[in-house]
Amino acid sequence: MLIDSHHHLWTYSADQYPWINDQMSVLRRDFWTDELKTLAIENGVDGFVSVQARQTLEETETLLALAESEPLIKGVVGWVDFASDQVTAQLDRFADNRQLKGLRHVVQDEPDDRFILGADFNRGIRELAGRDLVYDVLIFARQLEPSIEFVRTHGDLPMVLDHIAKPTVKDGRVDARWESQIREIATLPNLSCKFSGVVTEVVDSCWDIETVRPYWEIVLDAFGPSRLMYGSDWPVCLLRTHYDHWLETVRSLAAELSSDEQQQIFGGTAKRIYHLE
Repeated sequence: MLIDSHHHLWTYSADQYPWINDQMSVLRRDFWTDELKTLAIENGVDGFVSVQARQTLEETETLLALAESEPLIKGVVGWVDFASDQVTAQLDRFADNRQLKGLRHVVQDEPDDRFILGADFNRGIRELAGRDLVYDVLIFARQLEPSIEFVRTHGDLPMVLDHIAKPTVKDGRVDARWESQIREIATLPNLSCKFSGVVTEVVDSCWDIETVRPYWEIVLDAFGPSRLMYGSDWPVCLLRTHYDHWLETVRSLAAELSSDEQQQIFGGTAKRIYHLE
């Protein structure tokens, strides 16, 4: 079974998606379930995890409604305002929805790189206890240091690191600080990792499999197949690659692994961590 652990859906408007800037014109249109079905047919994808792309309760509700009607969507990673004094009520609002598998906050866009350690935010994160939900950690590599402390602090909460913490990807060079910190955060057993969103961080004009291979080898060694999962980050990946090209790249990188290890990366890990049906 092939599970894409990270993709997005939206009906585009400039007001609702201000992060889609002038350099991202390919994303300035609707991406909805019809295209998702086409991707699944063309690439043999059995299911997707739909992840929030804007920080509103309305979007979370929309994704959950889609998951009820579209069998390809196996679960949703939504959003609530963790720093709000209304966070408990917001979580209770979705408590009976079996399609909600996790939540995240766009920490990467916070101006304070230590936002993730904020008292109000962490008070809200503690409200996840006992709710059988995963927290997705969305950060840039420069935010890894405080994120290590954050993941360690909430050791009983299952978490997933999105996009291998978005290092600056350069052909032939790996940031030694990122590697050291990714290996450190991987020692925390409550954290898994998505191999997704990598090529959008490539700074060179072109990339190929050898560009991303060192990053693959590092996270594979650090997390192991049982805590690593494939994700496309579609349609954001279209900024640098087509869906099939990214999938084939990851399949080629994983080709030397055993059949069982490949099954974990391409479905088993996501199914287990997110409790997908």
